[in-house]
Amino acid sequence: MQQQDARPVAQRPSDEPDRVTVRGLRGYGRHGVHDFEREVGQPFVVDLTCWLDSRRAARTDDLEATVHYGHLSQAVLSDIENEPLQLIEALAERVATTCLSFQAVGRVEVTVHKPNAPVGVQVDDVSVTVTRSKQP
Repeated sequence: MQQQDARPVAQRPSDEPDRVTVRGLRGYGRHGVHDFEREVGQPFVVDLTCWLDSRRAARTDDLEATVHYGHLSQAVLSDIENEPLQLIEALAERVATTCLSFQAVGRVEVTVHKPNAPVGVQVDDVSVTVTRSKQP
């Protein structure tokens, strides 16, 4: 006869959603307002945080009950590498829309970094951050 696990289940405050975070996702894209940016391309780095309720996944140890961050990362990489856009704001919006297409994700924060942005002065990084949620 198996003994039941008597440990109490941790409760999360209802106002504190769970998060899955991916940092430093690197891809090569042809985004930018200058012709040379679209011709040659450059590296882009994406950080994202997805808010979701992971309690069922934690209880059942079932990947289907959460967001598969491998699949999510591949989808975001495709967003970076595919159809060129002029603005990193537009790329951030594209990535946010992709993240929200995953069933478990209710809200997302996306930061797109353009470390080699041609701004005419030396900078370490240029980035745009957007936060988006699914419509209720």
